[in-house]
Amino acid sequence: MIAYMSDSVSPSAADLATDGWGTRSRRRLVVEVLIVLGLSLGQSAVYSVVQLIDKLTRAPLAHGTSTLNAVRSIREYFDLTYQLLDIFFAVVPVFLVFYLLAVPGRSTFRRLGLDLRHPVRDGLGALGLLVVIGVPSLGLYAAGRALGVTTQIIPSALHSYWWTIPILVISAIREGVLEETIMVGYLLDRFDKLRLGPIAAALVSSLIRGSYHLYQGFGPFVGNFLMGLLFCWVYKKFGRLAPLVIAHALVDIAAFTLGPALGFG
Repeated sequence: MIAYMSDSVSPSAADLATDGWGTRSRRRLVVEVLIVLGLSLGQSAVYSVVQLIDKLTRAPLAHGTSTLNAVRSIREYFDLTYQLLDIFFAVVPVFLVFYLLAVPGRSTFRRLGLDLRHPVRDGLGALGLLVVIGVPSLGLYAAGRALGVTTQIIPSALHSYWWTIPILVISAIREGVLEETIMVGYLLDRFDKLRLGPIAAALVSSLIRGSYHLYQGFGPFVGNFLMGLLFCWVYKKFGRLAPLVIAHALVDIAAFTLGPALGFG
């Protein structure tokens, strides 16, 4: 949100971006948010709910599986091509968000805190978040499995090719960029313009975040909901997405590449 940024914004730019919005403009903004979500993580949330119902009506949830990185083709280089296409088209909504958030005369990357002005501070912040979200995530997964409310998560079912680890790392980075840019940077900005309070905005964003993980079961839903609340608070306080993206990517890199060693699968 612009109001949460640590850098000052010239009144004229802020006025052009946020003031004088009538009822019609707010309606258009609601439509914009629904379109962005419908093209990205909101769509994933709908599919995730349907997949959860499908699994619940087939067998106990503990007997289900959730594969995070699946094989797209039995032919190596077609599989690689499909993996790269999946990664590219998944981040197209991020480019759309950058376009929608653009303000004349100001870098969108700087506005969101996705620039390189504070590499040390962002890195330390990401490591702190990694500790805070990493260990509890493993605990919630184990608890969910023990209670029978979480599926068996298979971080990667890819065959062992020369490109497997690089693709898993790129996929993890994609998840960090996609989720944090849309669920935190974009949604909190738009909710602010819609006059939704910061607590309500964080709750809605975090509920959506948890919902598109429901196909994995209720444990991941709770874990990602809490992670969303924490990330919204950190972004509101410091105004930078970079630590959130880095921390998220690192968690997923560890899960995708070291899944069995961490207790997944």
